[in-house]
Amino acid sequence: MPVLQWIRWEGAAVGRTARHAVRRPGPERDSAVQALKAAGAAVLAWALVGWTIRAPMALMAPWTALVLVDATVYRSVRAGLRQFAVIVLGAVTASFAMALTGGSTLGAMALALPVLVLAGTYRRLGREGIYGATTALLVITYGSDSLPALGYRLAETAVGAVIGIGVNAFVLPPVHLRDVRDQLMRVARDSGDLLAVIADGIREQGDAYDTEAARDRARRLESALGAVEDARQWTAESLRVNPGIRLRRPGAPPPSAEEDVHWHAVVGHLSAVVRILSHATGERSGLAVLPSGFLRRYGELAGRVSAVCAARAEALSGERGSAGPSVDDGAAHEAWSALSALAEDLPGQPGPTAAVCGGLLTETRQLLAAVCAGERCSVPASAEG
Repeated sequence: MPVLQWIRWEGAAVGRTARHAVRRPGPERDSAVQALKAAGAAVLAWALVGWTIRAPMALMAPWTALVLVDATVYRSVRAGLRQFAVIVLGAVTASFAMALTGGSTLGAMALALPVLVLAGTYRRLGREGIYGATTALLVITYGSDSLPALGYRLAETAVGAVIGIGVNAFVLPPVHLRDVRDQLMRVARDSGDLLAVIADGIREQGDAYDTEAARDRARRLESALGAVEDARQWTAESLRVNPGIRLRRPGAPPPSAEEDVHWHAVVGHLSAVVRILSHATGERSGLAVLPSGFLRRYGELAGRVSAVCAARAEALSGERGSAGPSVDDGAAHEAWSALSALAEDLPGQPGPTAAVCGGLLTETRQLLAAVCAGERCSVPASAEG
């Protein structure tokens, strides 16, 4: 990819993210709030330690406060305990190494760092493990290895931990009730976009249809499913050890875990559809080439299924009232009708071609059934079983 094109793409992505953060609640705004909280906690810790304790090197407090404003209060508390223990270990080890080497900076580093870096790889320490070695570097390079200096380092760390955890817990405490819904909406929208790409590509390219764009979007859908799983975990964590949760307006509960199952199935069948198309279209087809008429009608079917995915994304957003009719009924009826009409023409195809067409329609049928398995979308009786 040319550098200028990459810069334009990144700039456009940053612009979209900034607009989303300003215009409506969502992950983008949550990230901005957490960033501002972390910066504020670091400034507050520096001011408190520098002006109140008069610490000679008030670096540990803002550093600790900054990294402890985490995605959930539970993670802040857990990381705070780990980090305090690791920093104590690093400071004590560095002071001991300085004493053994007679104050030699190089000798103390050679003695302390291998031990601390190795200890930092202990998996139960998580990402905080490396802070033992970095603390030792600060203590050794600044020569603050005396007992009073060591006391200052520990006091600064404790103050930073209290401020970081306190800011995260009581200033707009992170509650990720909305994240699961947002990520599921993203999967639904991206699934619809992928089907729209297939429909547009078939309409524009005909028999020369190339699935490269569809394959790229299918790969990205897999990462979107991973984001749903992460959001589920964050939602559970955000409700634990969160004394400030009552300071936030309670959001709507996230969709049930059954929605995750439905969209995992949707993505799986979408990947299978793309895989079949990639082997049955274009010059490099490894299977029987799809007939022109069938391919054209399948593109129209993909467009109708795309509309069902878009309607499901709208239903997941909760923008329509639950008392109204199912928002997907019209789009779903058209998609099922197009699928049935296309399936009725299969007996007229030769054996190998009928097998490929049948496999493609089978995956599409299962895909459409998975999309319509949600509580706001109906599956016709003829499609069940």
